[in-house]
Amino acid sequence: MGFFRRTVAEFIGTFWLVLGGCGAAVLSAKFPGTGIGFLGVALAFGLTLVSGIYALGAISGGHFNPAVTVGLATAGRFPSREVPAYVVAQVLGGIVAALALYVIASGAPGFDVATGRLAANGYAAHSPGGYSLSAGIVTELVTTFMFVMIVLGSTDGISYKTFAPLAIGLALTLVHLVSIPVTNASVNPARSTGPAIVAGGWALEQLWLFWAAPLVAAILAGLAYPALTGAKRHVQPAAVARESEDRLRPGRPAHAR
Repeated sequence: MGFFRRTVAEFIGTFWLVLGGCGAAVLSAKFPGTGIGFLGVALAFGLTLVSGIYALGAISGGHFNPAVTVGLATAGRFPSREVPAYVVAQVLGGIVAALALYVIASGAPGFDVATGRLAANGYAAHSPGGYSLSAGIVTELVTTFMFVMIVLGSTDGISYKTFAPLAIGLALTLVHLVSIPVTNASVNPARSTGPAIVAGGWALEQLWLFWAAPLVAAILAGLAYPALTGAKRHVQPAAVARESEDRLRPGRPAHAR
């Protein structure tokens, strides 16, 4: 698949992730009488990721997250030279999604981005539960590390074409169930950047944490997974998908399937 198409797929996938997850948080979490709460928001993030990977993963690998891209590159599963373009596409997708969400949310009477926050991530006074900076750092480091480890493990082989999107989506759901009260759950710098740019103010001032911690954790996971498995051969998720499709293509010699 061409490089431009892959970056467009990352843009669309990240757009869908941020719109679906943050949209659920802003529009549905506290809807009078029938709000979906933390559990609903966590499921929304997980479901958008699962559906996005199934739809676009065969094109780009379905990263939709700079931390995942950096983790895969660190583990030798993604070309380092392509990381900047993927990250730019993901961040742009997050920003456009946040702008779309702002347009939707502002259609309701009394909406104020200063109080609605567009599901921006924060710590201390801007943590949903009032958790400290140190709590936020540890939360983002630990949850991102485990999330990237799960991505690396579930895409290591032909599992990518079958159950990997489910494992990854469920992992993101669990991450949100743990960390929404602490930081509003990031583990994804692109997801954090879009709402922070639109909300401005304190959200931009605190954005550094939601880049620094996930990227550090992703690098650690990218080093830890190959060390644990002793892997000598690495395959990009998109390449695994294409290989599986080639083997099942009609007319391919039986001995090559």
